[in-house]
Amino acid sequence: MPSKPKATPKKAARPRPAKLLSGGNPQVAKADGHAPVQAYIAAVPGWKKEVCRKLDALIVRKVPGVQKAVKWNSPFYGVPGQGWFASFHVFTNYVKLTFFKGTSLDPVPSGGASREGRWINIGEQGFDQEQFTRWIKQAAKIPGWMA
Repeated sequence: MPSKPKATPKKAARPRPAKLLSGGNPQVAKADGHAPVQAYIAAVPGWKKEVCRKLDALIVRKVPGVQKAVKWNSPFYGVPGQGWFASFHVFTNYVKLTFFKGTSLDPVPSGGASREGRWINIGEQGFDQEQFTRWIKQAAKIPGWMA
């Protein structure tokens, strides 16, 4: 009886590098969890990658049990059962950090506004970690945006 030929083991598929959209914003598949957010951050070009790393680390440190996801090519941060409180998005000259209930923060972030949301554009010079820590702690306590 002839023996069956051995199957050639398949190589593990290599993840394709994220496509960069306009402004250098990475296109990352919509997914929940830490891994997709880290894939997004890893694909961010230049100095903006460090800003994104610092924002992510600050949020994780200050909001125990924070929930993460990538939606609409942006990392989202929330509190389970309470909704999303913040997100960031990469543009050509800045990283835009949005607080979904930003009009409830003290002081109200001075960036742009839409309904209840407020955002801050972070340039290459970075951000005031103490102020952002206060905003993140406040934002995480406010019932957020449900998606």
